[in-house]
Amino acid sequence: MGKTKGGFTLPGESGYEKLTLEMAEKWGADVIRDSDGTELSPEIINAGYGIYSTICIIRDHNAWAKENMDKLQQSFLMTEPVVAESDSVKIDIMKDFFNEQFKINDSDESKAYWQVFDRTTNEEIKDWSYDNGVVTVNGVTPWHKYTVNFLAYRIWEEISMYNHTTNNWDKEHLMQIDPRYPETQQYMLDWMKNWCETHPATTVVRFTSMFYNFVWIWGSNERKRELFSDWASYDFTVSPLALKQFEEKYGYALTSEDFINKGNLHATHIVCDKKKLDWMEFIHDFVVDFGKKLVDLVHDYGKKAYVFYDDSWVGVEPWGKRFKDFGFDGLIKCVFNGFEARLCAGVDAVDTHEIRLHPYLFPVGLGGAPTFMEGGNPTLEAKGYWKNVRRALLRAPIDRIGLGGYLSLTLPFPDFNDYIEKIADEFREIKEFHKAGKPYVLKPRVAVLTFWGKLRSWTCSGHYHEHPEVDLINVIEALSGMPLDVDFISFDDVKEKGLDNYNVVINAGFAGSAWSGGDEWKDESVVTKITEWVAKGGAFIGINEPSATCGYDTFFRMAHVLGVSEDTGARICHGKFNFDVENNDAIVDGTVVKGKDKIYLTDADTKVLVSDGDMPAVTAHKFGNGMGVYMSSFKHGEINNRTLLNLILMAAGESADQNYLTDNVYTECCYYPEGKQLVVINNDDKEQTANIKTENGVKTVTLGAFDTEIVQL
Repeated sequence: MGKTKGGFTLPGESGYEKLTLEMAEKWGADVIRDSDGTELSPEIINAGYGIYSTICIIRDHNAWAKENMDKLQQSFLMTEPVVAESDSVKIDIMKDFFNEQFKINDSDESKAYWQVFDRTTNEEIKDWSYDNGVVTVNGVTPWHKYTVNFLAYRIWEEISMYNHTTNNWDKEHLMQIDPRYPETQQYMLDWMKNWCETHPATTVVRFTSMFYNFVWIWGSNERKRELFSDWASYDFTVSPLALKQFEEKYGYALTSEDFINKGNLHATHIVCDKKKLDWMEFIHDFVVDFGKKLVDLVHDYGKKAYVFYDDSWVGVEPWGKRFKDFGFDGLIKCVFNGFEARLCAGVDAVDTHEIRLHPYLFPVGLGGAPTFMEGGNPTLEAKGYWKNVRRALLRAPIDRIGLGGYLSLTLPFPDFNDYIEKIADEFREIKEFHKAGKPYVLKPRVAVLTFWGKLRSWTCSGHYHEHPEVDLINVIEALSGMPLDVDFISFDDVKEKGLDNYNVVINAGFAGSAWSGGDEWKDESVVTKITEWVAKGGAFIGINEPSATCGYDTFFRMAHVLGVSEDTGARICHGKFNFDVENNDAIVDGTVVKGKDKIYLTDADTKVLVSDGDMPAVTAHKFGNGMGVYMSSFKHGEINNRTLLNLILMAAGESADQNYLTDNVYTECCYYPEGKQLVVINNDDKEQTANIKTENGVKTVTLGAFDTEIVQL
């Protein structure tokens, strides 16, 4: 591909002006940005590039924070259970938590929300007292377990904490201030106004992100440093003032236990109740309304406002109904995977969609392994990440790419700089294809059915590496590069809108999860509507424990469609169908699907396409004019991805032998009809040859490792 320029944001670094400007030229950058912990010198600022300036509006205000410690952000915490040995028990409430992250809020207004529970009986205990970090519970039952729910200030902003410990910074810990308080709001507005006036060269203000970080609770024991983390949790948004304002607005009060939830908290992976949904709406409204004031102020100074959809993004739901009300000009998403690129690309409320590539220019990666240091191989990492992201970019347009971190770390890795040059040129080529028109898609229109629906399109709360065992993360990663139109729908959508616009519905997740739906399946109207839709020709694909909920004749509510269910123990004495594995062209050689114990056939006509020992792993079942397909698990990868695509086509009554599909599973292609351009990619680290049927005959392409070829038809 030829050398091109534009659409690339480069991290600059004061003290490395020569390197910054050389890499800007090499990578075709049109924008230079600062990163957390770096600054841009006048030589860089005045070099003729657009300038992104990164701000985190809630941190780096330590002087003000120290004078207003009661306006730091807070969270409810619960102690680990303590077993009583007599009629009273003492609980050191900070014993289990990282004391550099949390500090007890023992004010009277805070303690009004504290609760003590007998976790053996799950009863609240009212007879307790507090003194100097210790809660004494009286009148307890010996050998019962007791816990304390309490409010704590967060005294070290978590992203700064992570960056600090990862990069061995030797500087003051940054605290985070809470904009819920009017005094904080006024301070922020004044600070933002002054910042705009003192940064005339900045063309884009990059908010990182708005006010509340995803939940990341660290513990005191280094063997279990991370006690809880959830990319989409709203637990770090609480304060006595917020709780009072919520009660005034919604007409009922929340307790600490509504957040603590017996110590489980409310992971995004689990179906939640109306109280949490109300709290999310309450926080979202506040973040949008006050956030808009800051965005408007940035616009008043002639600058654009972009938001980074990571870090303190809670309350900034890009697929939410009110996201457009912020008035942001752009959305930036850091990506490891294809589904994250699709998440960013699909948001229609902004003009510019930008992704931040990995690896970040840090000494070590998120997993702690070396990256830009001795023992690291950042070029190999970049190839792996780009392989996943590229297939999604072929399907949905992104306007800009870029990097973050410390550019100076690339000096010992010239091969990395060469590979980023290749990526940048390849990206700009793909971007041009989209300008000619949308890529070709196959006929089946797919809906992914979850509790969250559209709100959490193309995400399962975080990056892939946090929860790789979640089947739906793997499914949406596979879908992100497939030639299919995909929507994310909720159970309310099924009831209110029906499924006539779709050929295939996918429901994937463990029982009780937000992804499979949990008790949403207790609604008979959902079961009835999907059953009728399948009977008329629809295809229902279930993965892991689809439609699972207790209380009915089968654990899987859609067992009559799928032809399988799961025995939770009630059918231990029942007979089971024996089966033989049937050959089916949909299953690619080498497909690996881990079986799930206690899955059994509910119908003699259910076809087993893949087994794991004596466990049916992939099945197909005709139902009326439609079909149910079951997979006991799914892990994305070149072979499994192609099998999933084939199963989608088979279930929808379509052939896998169609135009614009490669015959080599390690390759994929994307056709742009308006420009008559066929893009073929190799997702393997070895040379591959692919044949593609087109309207102009079969095209044969040989590609080097991870390479891209463009065929003009």
